[in-house]
Amino acid sequence: MPLRDAVVLCGGAGARMWPFATVRNKCAMPVGNVPNVRRIADALFASGVRRAAVVLGARPDSVRWALLGAPLEVRFVEQPAGGGTAGAALAGIRSLDADRFLLLFGDTVCHEQDLRAVIGAGGEDGLAALVSPMPADEGWAWYAARVEGESVVGAVGHDSDADVRLCGVLALDRSIERHLDATPGHMAAVPVGGMPPPEPDLFQAINDHGAPLAAVWASRPVVDMDKPWHVLQANRLAAQWACEALTENRIAPSAKVHDGAEIEGAVALGDGCVVGNRVAVRGPLIAGANTRLVNGAILEGRNLLGEDCRISDYCLLGAGTVVGNRCVVGHGAEMDGVLFDGAYLWHYCEISGVVGCSVDIGAATVCGTLRFDDGPAEHRVSARRERPREGANATYIGDFSRTGVNAITMPGAKIGSYACVGAGVIVYEDVPDRTLTLLKQETVRRPWGPERYGW
Repeated sequence: MPLRDAVVLCGGAGARMWPFATVRNKCAMPVGNVPNVRRIADALFASGVRRAAVVLGARPDSVRWALLGAPLEVRFVEQPAGGGTAGAALAGIRSLDADRFLLLFGDTVCHEQDLRAVIGAGGEDGLAALVSPMPADEGWAWYAARVEGESVVGAVGHDSDADVRLCGVLALDRSIERHLDATPGHMAAVPVGGMPPPEPDLFQAINDHGAPLAAVWASRPVVDMDKPWHVLQANRLAAQWACEALTENRIAPSAKVHDGAEIEGAVALGDGCVVGNRVAVRGPLIAGANTRLVNGAILEGRNLLGEDCRISDYCLLGAGTVVGNRCVVGHGAEMDGVLFDGAYLWHYCEISGVVGCSVDIGAATVCGTLRFDDGPAEHRVSARRERPREGANATYIGDFSRTGVNAITMPGAKIGSYACVGAGVIVYEDVPDRTLTLLKQETVRRPWGPERYGW
């Protein structure tokens, strides 16, 4: 029988994803304007999967909401306290009747083609794992794959010498259950000094099981959304993949394109879209229903725009920028990166990075992207210092926050959710959630008038 069932793990707390996991589970993070767990559900259905057990943990409502109306049958399962990834996987598997299933992490961003390859690997009874080469400058993998010939024969945690990584997509069968139910309580396969946390680990169970898994090499990049810059990477990939599939114009009958617009490349315009006079589009471009591009807006290509947006008045969207639903990018604003739903850049601001839901960016807010030493900014993530290979110098602005006029963020700065950064503030350090930061000004006043000029 073909593989029809899946287990999707969505239990992680997402602490390393701050500031974007404050209000949502990281598996519900928008990727190409769709929560990632919903992207997974849609791709699973398109690949023949008909049932999924979704294991919930932190902020479960965001996952339930994301999967409302999903095309496949969804069963929600609570993650057992202290069970780690092994306990979560076991809970999901036990809720299914299938002998063979796909198991994947809900924060994994991979191409649908690669999901299908894992599902089909090894025939009806095959076990398989999605793997990819480790980028030379990545440093280490959460889980490295030990590959012999065409098989994955084991996993190693946090291996700095790894050249192949496991990508969080596995085809397994029920023989894994007893190993998930009896682990040593930590990942035993780590380098000397690896310091694994004391929690049952899925990949240790796979090591204990000992059965080789067919190595399925990813045809496209894979992102494990664990830290804020991964949101940037994942959305750029989503924009690239969507635009690659756009080979000809797809313009809804109710959409309007002005004769004075300058368009290069293919565009997809939803119902009620408007591309107005003096707008310059370097395609591909995909825009949702009722989105308006008017009065000289400039788009540099591979842009995904949600529904009900206004992109206007000589603003600039950089190549690969993803804009959520109900966003405004207005007069003279420049945006390069990702806007979540409802974000406003009204005018005269320069933003590079990720902007959360319903963020209001004040006029003349500027994100610095280049350090004096031309190097990447250092980030502190759960006590670890990191210099990511991509997105190090971007700014990350959490949901429901705002900035005042002339605020400036230094490269790599992060602003928490529900935070306000006042006018004229220069953000050198991360701003915590629920914090108001104001500039204290000292004012000098003294008498002045014509007599000071000799009258």
